[in-house]
Amino acid sequence: MPGAHVSLLHCLAGATATGKSAVVQCLAERFHLPILSADAMLVYQGMDIGTAKPSRTERAAVPYFGLDCVTPADTFTTARWMEAAQAAQTASPHLLVTGGTGLYFSALLRGLDPAPPENPELRAHLETLPLAELQSRLTARGVTLPDMANPRRLVRALEILESGGELPSRWQTSERPKLLALTWERATLHQRIAQRVDRMYAEGLLEETQSLREHYPVWSPTAQQAIGYAEALAVLEGTLSVEEAKARTVIRTRQLARRQETYLRHQFDLTWLPADGLSLHTLADRVAQAWHL
Repeated sequence: MPGAHVSLLHCLAGATATGKSAVVQCLAERFHLPILSADAMLVYQGMDIGTAKPSRTERAAVPYFGLDCVTPADTFTTARWMEAAQAAQTASPHLLVTGGTGLYFSALLRGLDPAPPENPELRAHLETLPLAELQSRLTARGVTLPDMANPRRLVRALEILESGGELPSRWQTSERPKLLALTWERATLHQRIAQRVDRMYAEGLLEETQSLREHYPVWSPTAQQAIGYAEALAVLEGTLSVEEAKARTVIRTRQLARRQETYLRHQFDLTWLPADGLSLHTLADRVAQAWHL
């Protein structure tokens, strides 16, 4: 995916509940551009309310890619999402991309990491070595990574090299892709998260989850543990009350927001755009200016 098309991608990241989708919907309608969803939960068919998936009206207004790719019973990988991203660029190389799954942005802007060779014995051995030994083995091969203190990264690199593979050149550079991201004051974001959870239940999350369970008795581990749905399933099974489920969903969503922001900070050269106090249209104007639309 990296290459000539990347300059035609306008990406807006940020934690959950920061309003990314509304901003990009506004801009997509204004500039008549399609949207590529970079959200790992929006790929599941029928999981609409709990993922805050774009409404039918919004999806009728502009073309969407990366939604409803599989059922909750199916597994889904970043490689499969990249297939959806490729289809989106084939249809229209000028895309607006938004979501909270940092790994999808990383794959889109950097390319997918190579799959580790099927050599579990080598991997297990490398994982027993001290950090200094891993570093020594890499430097003996003339390889230096930006993060030489990350043992998992060193093990992965050595596994590839000692199995006869080659490291992507981007592994040996500290340059990070640029990315625009929305941010809110923490207390405001927490309030937005709590309001979203209340809205999910008011809009019928329990009924949606019950219908999904009837259609798909067995869910994939990722879908089964999806924030909001795991708690809704517990309500239906009688192990949580609605209020307990709401409270747990709020806590898990706050934790997710922190993880999302941490990943973005570590992986990208970020431009943070504060959203507090701004109307949707003012915020959309500022994003458009940042993108030079």
